[in-house]
Amino acid sequence: MRTPESRALVVVVLGLLGSLPVLADGPGLGKAADPAVVRMMDLTILPDGKDLPPGRGTVAEGKQIYEIKCLACHGVGGQGQPMDRLTGGVGSLATPAPVKTVNSYWPYATSLFDYIRRAMPLTTPQTLRSDEVYALVAYILSIDGVVKPDAALDAKSLPAVKMPNREGFLNWWENPRR
Repeated sequence: MRTPESRALVVVVLGLLGSLPVLADGPGLGKAADPAVVRMMDLTILPDGKDLPPGRGTVAEGKQIYEIKCLACHGVGGQGQPMDRLTGGVGSLATPAPVKTVNSYWPYATSLFDYIRRAMPLTTPQTLRSDEVYALVAYILSIDGVVKPDAALDAKSLPAVKMPNREGFLNWWENPRR
């Protein structure tokens, strides 16, 4: 028996089947990204540092850059105000008043490089040269003694830096909870 509902269903099904060739090509929005643009935006640095760019920076250079480009937001010696505190708090995580900073909480120094390169300075992100980022990382890590005051960091030495809280995290990739 033909009802208005069954006729409507047939129309809908035929309409969907008729549109399959068009849908197979996608919505036709946008265009393929230029490979150079993709490389420029592919900024992720993993803990092993495999994709760190060439460059080198020292603690002394980092201090100079910090005073010009970071001090206004992160305060003297990375102590914060008006923005987040970067330093201090090492050893405080198991206390009633933990201080979570780059040096006290983050497990990998390469994460600091990745974040600075990707997001800082706040008003002009992705404008720092790799040498400047290495230098800033060296300076910030030196404040709490994670690296020596005369340290120089590059793609080889940065992944080797052992952060104070490295063992405070479980490596899910090596020990996934099943």
